[in-house]
Amino acid sequence: MIKPLIPVGVLLLASSLSLAADELSFSAETIMAWPTRSFEGETEYRLVERDDTRVLQARARQQASAKYLEKEVDLDRTPYLHWCWQVSGIHQGLDETTKAGDDYPARIYVVRKTGILPWQVQSVNYVWASNQPAGSDWPNAFTSRARLLALQGGKSRVGQWVAEVRDVREDFETLFGERTRHIDGVAVMSDGDNAGVDATAWYTHLGFSASDDPPECP
Repeated sequence: MIKPLIPVGVLLLASSLSLAADELSFSAETIMAWPTRSFEGETEYRLVERDDTRVLQARARQQASAKYLEKEVDLDRTPYLHWCWQVSGIHQGLDETTKAGDDYPARIYVVRKTGILPWQVQSVNYVWASNQPAGSDWPNAFTSRARLLALQGGKSRVGQWVAEVRDVREDFETLFGERTRHIDGVAVMSDGDNAGVDATAWYTHLGFSASDDPPECP
């Protein structure tokens, strides 16, 4: 199945965002309230306390669904996407460049519309890869409109909180050859449907900022 998210016309609640023009912050409670986009069954998303912090837990048992927000984000003002994530394990033996191996214990992705039709989109998927090395990138096996970028790879940091910060403008330029001034959606997803595998991940401190400082993880 094609996993890049296509915007579905969801209205944004004002409470989803902080008021500062140079910061957009999404709490775990806010993400939990985002609409769910199902690809194969539904990943279980719930709020949990972990390391004395309320975080979003995603538990995929051979399922694939995402929490997705349709929202135009001005990358001239807030180009840096930041978050903290942790995974309980990786998917051993998968080739993530194939359709059968297109599963990730954790991923965050951003979507940019390129036309008026629903399928005219591009997405950058930031993934915690199981077998691809950190720093590598490759096209999604289902569509060239999505590119995967491994920020973590393998099991060396499994069970640890990891802080991430990405310049979304630069990543779109590197992966698609075009520098964009905005994106139109952001999603959180853990999935295991293609290979029939299980995954659990935790997310917190998701947002966009004018600063490239990484978040302080729990």
